[in-house]
Amino acid sequence: MKKTFVITLALVFLLTACTLPSAAPVDVPAPTATTVVPPTEIPTGTQTSTPTETPVPPTVTPTSTLTAIPIVESLEATVTADLLSCRYGPGSEYLYLIAFNKSTPLKLLGRTDGNNWVLVENKIRCWVNAKFVEVNGDPQTLPVMYPDGYKLPVSPYYSASTVLSAVRDPNNKSKVTVKWMDITLRAGDEEDENMFIYIIEVWRCEGGKMIFDPLASNYPEVDFIDEAGCDVPSHGRVFFQEKHGFAGPAEIPWPAQ
Repeated sequence: MKKTFVITLALVFLLTACTLPSAAPVDVPAPTATTVVPPTEIPTGTQTSTPTETPVPPTVTPTSTLTAIPIVESLEATVTADLLSCRYGPGSEYLYLIAFNKSTPLKLLGRTDGNNWVLVENKIRCWVNAKFVEVNGDPQTLPVMYPDGYKLPVSPYYSASTVLSAVRDPNNKSKVTVKWMDITLRAGDEEDENMFIYIIEVWRCEGGKMIFDPLASNYPEVDFIDEAGCDVPSHGRVFFQEKHGFAGPAEIPWPAQ
């Protein structure tokens, strides 16, 4: 009986133990929030390493340099032809003034901008072809003296003509025909039997270059070539010449290309 009581008491004790509450929970601190520091943003183009010196751009050397031709006041020259004609204007078509013997010293004062004639001085001023003089220097360094720096002698007996037309050939736009009013030369006013009574001065374009071309005619009409492609406009004028001088000029109304 006593043994049975003891067994019963033990069973009660075991059953009671199974129903006892468990230990109180320990307050576990909430997990500490980890602050995530975002990486510092590096602005585009910012160097993170030690900066280097900014390179200096290389010096550009121009491949070519345009050098202006210096202008001189005058040049010394000597006649190389046996007898060299010196004329009132820059071309063989103008009135004759004088002739220089071979080895005559000359002072060159100017030139045209378009042919080989130069203005010379030896007591008087007149024009010679530079092909027949030996020049001490470059004639291209002389100032351009025609038409602005030199005037043809004016005829006291005749008036200028009038240009009637200046047209281009419809089949060849480079060909220009100029016509003007005719003037009758009175007997005794010719320089000689070979003199032309009209001098037509044209600054015309050919091959991309401006050419000064003094043309001559005994008729009130002339043809010449004037092409496109020059930096300055073409132009021209007509003189009537007789032994005392030149009448005019009559300006040519230049036809468009």
